[in-house]
Amino acid sequence: MPILTFANTKGGAGKTTMALVVAGELASRGHRVVVLDADPQQWVSRWMTRLPKSKTFSIIPDINADNIEATIKDLSKRSDYIILDLPGGLSPLLAKGLGLSSHVFVPVQGCALDAAGGAQVLEILKQLADTAGIRIPHSVALTRVNSIITTRALQAVRSLLARQNVHVLDTPLVERAAFRDMFDAGGMLADLNPATVSNLDRARDNARALSEEIIRLVPVKLARPKAAAPRKVTKKAA
Repeated sequence: MPILTFANTKGGAGKTTMALVVAGELASRGHRVVVLDADPQQWVSRWMTRLPKSKTFSIIPDINADNIEATIKDLSKRSDYIILDLPGGLSPLLAKGLGLSSHVFVPVQGCALDAAGGAQVLEILKQLADTAGIRIPHSVALTRVNSIITTRALQAVRSLLARQNVHVLDTPLVERAAFRDMFDAGGMLADLNPATVSNLDRARDNARALSEEIIRLVPVKLARPKAAAPRKVTKKAA
């Protein structure tokens, strides 16, 4: 039961959008996905009230530093993926959420590698590794990238991060109207109408490619089959 955490201490990085796009795509593939809404404003939970009920997708509101660990433990046996959308700012919840993660994704807009929020999260992860020996896999994820400059942006980010050995996802989340319309319509990409949303097919392709890359990085752990009981061997009488 992997815990995929999206973290950036600076607001406006596209963190929540990326978390919901990935969550919706995973759920559409049949995975049982739960989103933990840790934002004090509860934007995700408010948006959820307009969604149709689903057996593969749900959102749990009011996640804080006191209940996050118990909530994850309770969900561990009935979820394939937990998506943790952490709030902006430095807080005990941020540190605790990062420590519980299977993989941390740090959304960064375009080439803004020096964005304060992303740099702070990367620094916390580095400190956990250096001082406590806690090494949490993590990746920078480009978001809100202009489709025309996608390749150039990726090359710039990789070159800047190469010296720090920070992994960058190959697939950015491109700036598309469909990702904004999800919140206006109160639905997932699969619920949007291609007749009223421009380039919806490209947005869906983008979401699919991003989610496939994340699944390869953090696959659902398959349960080991139970071993067959050993056969009793009886000696034949001489």
